[in-house]
Amino acid sequence: MVDQNLIAELELEGNEAEAMLADAFGQDVAEGNLDQLLEGQIADFKPGTILQGKIIGKAGDDFMVEVGLKSEGILDKNEFDEPENVDIGDTVEVLLEQVEGESGTVQISKRKADRIRGWEQIVTTKAEGDTVEGRVMRKIKGGLLVDIGVPVFLPASQVDIRRPSDIGIYIGQTIDAQILKIDEQRRNIVISRRKLIEEERAEKRKKLLESVKEGDIATGVVKNIADFGAFVDLGGIDGLLHITDMSWGRVGHPSDVVKIDQKIEVKILNIDYDKEKIALGLKQKESSPWEDIEKKYPSNTRVKGTVTNIMSYGAFVKLEEGVEGLVHISEMSWTKRINHPSEMVSVGEEVEVVVLDINKDKQEISLGIKQTEVNPWELVAEKYPPGTVVEGKVRNLASYGAFVEIEPGIDGLLHVSDLSWTKKLTHPNELLKKGETISCVVLEVDQQKQRIALGLKQLTEDPWFEAIPTHYQPGMIVRGKVTKITNFGVFVELEDDLEGLLHISELSDHKVENPQEVVKVDEELEVKILRVDVDDRKIGLSLKRAQWTADQEEAVAKQEAKKGPAAGGGGGLGGLGDGGALGTDKITFGQGGVKPSGD
Repeated sequence: MVDQNLIAELELEGNEAEAMLADAFGQDVAEGNLDQLLEGQIADFKPGTILQGKIIGKAGDDFMVEVGLKSEGILDKNEFDEPENVDIGDTVEVLLEQVEGESGTVQISKRKADRIRGWEQIVTTKAEGDTVEGRVMRKIKGGLLVDIGVPVFLPASQVDIRRPSDIGIYIGQTIDAQILKIDEQRRNIVISRRKLIEEERAEKRKKLLESVKEGDIATGVVKNIADFGAFVDLGGIDGLLHITDMSWGRVGHPSDVVKIDQKIEVKILNIDYDKEKIALGLKQKESSPWEDIEKKYPSNTRVKGTVTNIMSYGAFVKLEEGVEGLVHISEMSWTKRINHPSEMVSVGEEVEVVVLDINKDKQEISLGIKQTEVNPWELVAEKYPPGTVVEGKVRNLASYGAFVEIEPGIDGLLHVSDLSWTKKLTHPNELLKKGETISCVVLEVDQQKQRIALGLKQLTEDPWFEAIPTHYQPGMIVRGKVTKITNFGVFVELEDDLEGLLHISELSDHKVENPQEVVKVDEELEVKILRVDVDDRKIGLSLKRAQWTADQEEAVAKQEAKKGPAAGGGGGLGGLGDGGALGTDKITFGQGGVKPSGD
């Protein structure tokens, strides 16, 4: 209440006293309505009320605030965003939190009052879908806390189109976002920066697609890098810069060419308006080095290059930036047996090559290293004409023959059929050993196919031309040893490596079902030579005729003469099933005795 004694002491009367009261406490007090005014102020002086306060002083770093009814509160300096700019006499709104007894001391908060006013401002001026600006305060579980006048929640998934590895990079930044949801009951607001960016990009994308065309040069920023290429932001839409369109040369990984956030110029190669996709090119800004490739590298040209990559099938050689050729493993040496290209070249090595072929459409160049040297096969025909006796080492054995190295890198093939005139061989290893040195005869040289045919048996004369027909004639009785028994007859070794066939029909005068009923392996027999076939290299034998008497021979001869030439029976050398002898062209002839007939 106003102190009436003070008025009396000042001897103020009438209008003068009323004017003083009005000036000091307001018109309501002057007109005698002081009690009513006090009742209104006391009603407002409750916890939770926002009061108008006045800075009246400082207590250390804190501020003293008078909020009415001679009540004072203290505000921590952290209640202000810029405490250094706060002056005595400034007015502030504060939230009354608690009144402490009769002393009149109160607990107040400016920030809480600001938040309440901010919330009131937001709900009255903003709606879901509106854009707001705010300052990122700190990270909280699941996202960020943003101050837009009141603290609101920005989920991590809504921070950007591509979620950053650390959303903490936005702390302290002022951002624009769109309100997703307002919950007035819980006083909760969720915002999205991503949605706002998406809408802005959609508008930019639309304008960009309307303004660009294929072939244009555009400027963009690299936003993401993958193994297959890089995504470049052209200002509203991301274009794909594929790894194959980054350089005319070899690119190991897109990160070797571009970096994140790098600003680059690219050429628009293709636009898919339906899918809103743009293909970009970096190398297409320059002309292709393959345009005049035939003029720069005509066939048979010698050039130098650098080995860039080695595969099992060959080595890639860079002739210039964007131009690489392949040296196939078969084009590395005329004579060396190469298991892997790394035996000849290494990555980074400078090599001299010869251009063999160019496929401009496929951008492929075939190169050769061996062509830089003289082809030794061009001299082979002169050095080794047919009939030349050579000496070489057996390098390898196969079922069909032996490979003999007659000089480093030059192999000849000694076919199994050219190993022996008479010896029966199924595999060269029956006669030769890998690594041994032998003498051979050159039979033929095919320079184009790079082949030399060799012969071993040709070192001696063919015994079937003279020796065998001379020593073994039809009608002779000879002695031999059973080496093999088959269902159609018996093989008899007359001498080393020389066999004749004793057909089953020539074993006995009676019909024989099983040859083993008559003879055994390793048994020695006397047999009669029925026929010596030089062309087919066969000798036909007979056991039963060797045992006949002269009268029996004569009788059979007369009987066969009456039947004519076709009636050869078992005595002929027709097919194997009719008593013919097995060919002996693959066995070795040896000397042996001959027993003439006793006729």
